Amino acid sequence: MTTDKTPILLWFRRDLRLTDHPALTAACTAGRPVVPVYILDPETDALGAAPKWRLGQGLDALDAALKAQGSRLICRKGPALQVLQTLIRDTGAGSVWWTRLYDPAAVKRDSKVKSALKDRDIDARSFGGHLLFEPWTIETGTGGPYRVFTPMWKSVRVRDVDAPLASVPGIPAPDTWPEGDDRAGWGLGKAMRRGAAIVASHGRAGEDAARDALDLFLDDRIDRYRDDRDVPAADATSGLSEYLSLGEISPHTVWHAGRAKMEEASQGAETFLKELVWREFAYHLMHHWPHMLTDNWREEWDTFPWKTDQGDRKVIAWQRARTGIPIVDAGLREMYVTGRMHNRVRMIVASYLTKHMMTHWRIGQDWFADCLTDWDPASNAMGWQWVAGSGPDAAPYFRVFNPETQAAKFDPEGAYLDRWLAEGREEPSADALSYFDAIPESWGLSPGDAYPDPIVGLKEGREAALEAYGNRESAA
Repeated sequence: MTTDKTPILLWFRRDLRLTDHPALTAACTAGRPVVPVYILDPETDALGAAPKWRLGQGLDALDAALKAQGSRLICRKGPALQVLQTLIRDTGAGSVWWTRLYDPAAVKRDSKVKSALKDRDIDARSFGGHLLFEPWTIETGTGGPYRVFTPMWKSVRVRDVDAPLASVPGIPAPDTWPEGDDRAGWGLGKAMRRGAAIVASHGRAGEDAARDALDLFLDDRIDRYRDDRDVPAADATSGLSEYLSLGEISPHTVWHAGRAKMEEASQGAETFLKELVWREFAYHLMHHWPHMLTDNWREEWDTFPWKTDQGDRKVIAWQRARTGIPIVDAGLREMYVTGRMHNRVRMIVASYLTKHMMTHWRIGQDWFADCLTDWDPASNAMGWQWVAGSGPDAAPYFRVFNPETQAAKFDPEGAYLDRWLAEGREEPSADALSYFDAIPESWGLSPGDAYPDPIVGLKEGREAALEAYGNRESAA
């Protein structure tokens, strides 16, 4: 039974911020002690190397922000329900509140937690905040979910979006704090090995860093976003993806900042808002078709003859950024050094794997899930299926990106290639050399190596992909 002195356990997940946080605001205005909690449960512990390392950075920043408010982050490891039940016993808490997540594993876990806690008369509540719109509130004119992005964009662009909530003025502390784990013992960055120091030099974690990235984009980049966002050397994108993934900034904050710029007639504002809704579209699809994370969204692609051997020498060459296709290798090296990859280049890299190499998109999806600090379950799955041709609103399979023409169009001066490729250059850039410091030593690579020949030629790869596509169509 809850009273005005009964603590609230505020369960943080992908909402590592104090501003525009509906669950936190509700907890702090309830007039009861608030115990912020983070749980390293099996679902979270299964994260890939880079996103798990980045999570650790985000937790450090959140803990510091909470301590500045006179609070702290209590961290424990174990199954979520078990940990919460122990914390309820330790604190006498009568409520557990959290921000909703939408991937199948989180939905299953959270449903189990909510049901079990309510059976014990614990006030278990979930709040919005990770998305602009709850996925089940967006429907076509005839009912049902959207399958194509543009109609969804036209529908939601005129909808009201809740204004961001202010930072909480203070977080009521309990009289006695429960014990928490030492996060250092969790080893969140262990799998990154020597790459962690390299990636750390290319970004900052936390809510303050997220706000700084947004301000930089609004002040310096948004006006050229529409024209330059596909130019990987232009620094025209927002750099907000990893902050949105971990909830270090809310989509509502970003949306309203973009809307204000659109009302000021900024040339790139509407294009930027469309990209924010593209993220919503990924979650909309994942909610209605959760199999999208593991299986072809279009079932007719189940018989397509993609290769699935993860140990194939060509797949290994792709993973090590040694395909012999410069812009493909440059993109993968950007990812190993910074934890991120420019979106245009992501499409080129993914197309080469799934079409020229005829390799299943799941292999690429899993590799990105291990290597990207901005990994997001819905966006990663939709992006790979969109490029591969098996997803909703997908590029037709017969549209095969030509890496050479893409590089000529979007990197005509070769600035992006020069930044990330070292082989054959008299004075490689510092970033290009960093790749060799970030990758596992077991790969045995050095800047003095000869640059490889293409593992799959562009003409032969395209022809093989189109032949397979034609055979599939004929069989269907």
